[in-house]
Amino acid sequence: MRVLHTSDWHLGQSLHGQDRDHEHHAFLTWLLARIVALAPDALLIAGDIFDTVNPPLKAQERLYDFIVNAHEALPSLTIVMIAGNHDSGSRIELPAPLMRRLRTHALGRVLWLDDGNLDCERLLIPLSDASGATAAWCLALPFLRPAEVTGPHLGEDYLGGIAQVHRRLIAAANERRQPGQPLIAISHAHMAGGAVSLDSERSLVIGTAEALPASLFDDSVGYVALGHLHKPQQVNGEQRLRYSGSPIPLSFSEVDYPHQILQVDFEGEQLTQVLPHRVPRAVDLLRVGPARLDEVIAKLEALPLPDLLASVVQHPWLEVRVQLDEPQPELRTRIETALAGKATRLVRIAVEYLGTGSREDTAALQHLEQLRPEQVFSRAWEEQYGSAVDEATLGDFLLLMQEDELEEQP
Repeated sequence: MRVLHTSDWHLGQSLHGQDRDHEHHAFLTWLLARIVALAPDALLIAGDIFDTVNPPLKAQERLYDFIVNAHEALPSLTIVMIAGNHDSGSRIELPAPLMRRLRTHALGRVLWLDDGNLDCERLLIPLSDASGATAAWCLALPFLRPAEVTGPHLGEDYLGGIAQVHRRLIAAANERRQPGQPLIAISHAHMAGGAVSLDSERSLVIGTAEALPASLFDDSVGYVALGHLHKPQQVNGEQRLRYSGSPIPLSFSEVDYPHQILQVDFEGEQLTQVLPHRVPRAVDLLRVGPARLDEVIAKLEALPLPDLLASVVQHPWLEVRVQLDEPQPELRTRIETALAGKATRLVRIAVEYLGTGSREDTAALQHLEQLRPEQVFSRAWEEQYGSAVDEATLGDFLLLMQEDELEEQP
């Protein structure tokens, strides 16, 4: 049994207002070629397929064109994709009946039956091998919102509800599988111990709830294909619990990440190898600075001229970080003049003001788009009331954010 694990495509994402469709198209074209070359039995897409709950039409076309092309290239391939916290669960599931004809399963939310039991049937997906026989079972765990795992019959403990979903689904999978069939989970969650990208990952911590423990997945689960964290990593060093990471850098803080997909191979129930495949970068992200203005200008003037054979959409995205003692009214003009004719696309200028006196403190001026909603709320609260926001109030704010996202879904 061979599985490919990927996540966090964020189709439709823009980088400081700049469209990235060219990069997503290049990734999907490369992924289709890897599917043909590696002939996997299944492709797992672990959430945050889109960047917003209402993605642009072009982003949706990219996803569905890829699914059709993958099915035509490898008709035996099973695709399982789940909703992440950026996705609308309803939108992900909307074309599910049509996608099943393409051996694609789209899971956006968990449902409970009238008797209070978890609807495990829709979350357990058989994975077939090349002969068509069921060789493994996939446990699909889309991002679990509070409204889905709390309530009159479940209690109001968010983490307790999440634990209950995992426990019931794993138990149902173990009842169903036959000897030699591994359990492979796909989940969109923030697991304890995971390294977070500073700029581009929306917090999944709700109120006082912490990141989820790896113990949610007992030893009967042979591999856990995780999504949400953009940096490829193992959870607590476990070979079987992995984030594949995002296929392209979604912010300048991710420039040095080894963007990849993961090839996961089983012999019967035994996990034999997890092999990364690096995704070629269609467009580089370039950061100049932080440095003094004269040094920054010199580095910008030394940047290469464009290759006459290269398209503009291949030119690197550029972030410039400047250290100043005081505001410079002509800052942007000087930077744009230095970049005239260069093979780059300027998307952001970040300014750091250096303090004066014996102690040189550097305070970065952050743009609103760099701050997470809870950071904006905390700053506004402190400015209004002169004290830090308490945990209970911040928790209520985060719950309202979740409810608002649900209301936005179609």
